[in-house]
Amino acid sequence: MAEGVINATTATWDTEVLGAQGLVLVDFWAVWCGPCRMVAPIVEDLAREYTGKMKVVKLNTDENPDIASKYKIMGIPTLMFFKGGQKVDQLVGAVPKSQLKDKIENHLT
Repeated sequence: MAEGVINATTATWDTEVLGAQGLVLVDFWAVWCGPCRMVAPIVEDLAREYTGKMKVVKLNTDENPDIASKYKIMGIPTLMFFKGGQKVDQLVGAVPKSQLKDKIENHLT
């Protein structure tokens, strides 16, 4: 896992995401997913860029199907934003870094 990126599981979900302070970006992904591999370096860059301002978490949907099901993940990658334990936004698919940064900036202000 890249610097600044936390790997979440069903066991750690409540602590890492729902109990976190501030903005949390969750990358729902799977090993076999090509677009997930395209988005991974962007997510890692943003984790470094927003250190101390936002938490970045990755959740493997194959290994944690209960969480993926709970949030109705139908396509991956799904990039979901949480604040105060609540889902506040999401993007589905391989999106450009600029679009992701716009969402982050919007939620940080």
